[in-house]
Amino acid sequence: MKRTSCLIGLILAGWFAFGLYGQEIIHGTLEPIQGYADTTKPRSLQTLVNMANPGDTILLEPGFYTGPVYIKTRGLTIDGQGTATVSGLGKESVIHIETDSVTVKNLMIINSGGSHDKIDCGVKIKGDYNTVENCRIKECLFGVDIFQANYNKISHCEISSLSRRSKALKGDAIRLWYSTNNLIKDNYWHHVRDMVVWYSSENTFEGNMGIGNRYSIHFMYAHNNRIQYNEFYGNSVGVFLMYSEETVMVHNLIMKSTGESGMCLGMKETSSNQILNNRFIYSSEGIHIDVSPFVPEKINTIEHNEIAFCGYGIFFHTNQQGNLFRENYFHNNLVQVFPEGKTANMNEWEHNYFDDYQGFDRNDDNIGDTPYKLYSYVEHLWTFNRDVKFFYGSPLLLILDFLERLAPFSKPKFVLEDEQPMYKWEEQHADKPLY
Repeated sequence: MKRTSCLIGLILAGWFAFGLYGQEIIHGTLEPIQGYADTTKPRSLQTLVNMANPGDTILLEPGFYTGPVYIKTRGLTIDGQGTATVSGLGKESVIHIETDSVTVKNLMIINSGGSHDKIDCGVKIKGDYNTVENCRIKECLFGVDIFQANYNKISHCEISSLSRRSKALKGDAIRLWYSTNNLIKDNYWHHVRDMVVWYSSENTFEGNMGIGNRYSIHFMYAHNNRIQYNEFYGNSVGVFLMYSEETVMVHNLIMKSTGESGMCLGMKETSSNQILNNRFIYSSEGIHIDVSPFVPEKINTIEHNEIAFCGYGIFFHTNQQGNLFRENYFHNNLVQVFPEGKTANMNEWEHNYFDDYQGFDRNDDNIGDTPYKLYSYVEHLWTFNRDVKFFYGSPLLLILDFLERLAPFSKPKFVLEDEQPMYKWEEQHADKPLY
């Protein structure tokens, strides 16, 4: 049985990565944002905004500007040209956009207040068709708060939270609340708590990078969103879909989601999602499924994903039906699929590749001659005592697992059956690249 060893692009190289079809994706700022360190001659940004007319462009000279600033002039553009810093002086949110069609770009935005109740942030948006681009937002509790606002664009921003706070007490990189049709593209967030999307639909999250956070993106009651070409490294959870439907998640790379609750993708009571062409690798769990789909008739389609080098490839928290697993690439997982309940076979398994398949392909149609059947032998021991898992791979458990397979002391747990497993992955999908 052949195993492929081809893993491409596992190591993050600075700020740049190459996406599908060789396109260069630049995460974070496009142009240098130096800011202005000298605070001895502060200027009021609010004064400049108050003098502007609708549609004006304010080109900020190099300098240290103070907020908070409230923008109520429609169509205003504020360009920091990479050499201006705007500070909230630790009072509240730094920039408030309370109108439409405003652009804020090329700014260093620092020192918001620290109140979770007030959602103190770098930029607070309460209007439509606004743009925040090429800004560095740091030492702000939250990065960008989009509140009941639509058709806004946040692009090429670098966002981090208050460095003095522990991760649980930091704020979120970007927060969407009852907001639709927004574009979050090519941003880089790190050392924040989460990035959250609540009660918000039809938004697009594309080409972003999140490193070292708790949740890279957490969706709750958020439907019809699209997640594509993102990279998430070293977070507790990559993407979590909770009570959200009709999400399309394609061509994302999520890796090193480790720890007790580490998972690349979590799905809780969520239906009608399409999880396609993603790479879930080097994590505690590839996909964690809890009562999903919530409505069994609304099938979740999980197709053509690489799930590799994980403790559990797929972890089912309950007995579940209604998921379609088709043409996925399972390899080098400690456990391919683990049901905490009785079985995972109430879901549909079609033409997946499993590197532990023990069969042949005598007619060279790339379909195994016999079905792939997965049983749980020694793995079910840590269902009763999690500490046993620490010894997985030790000589004692290897011998016990061999004896269980050779002459089972009890009936093993039947996990799943794929009637037509894929025999070789690379021949079937050489023309269908993942991320």
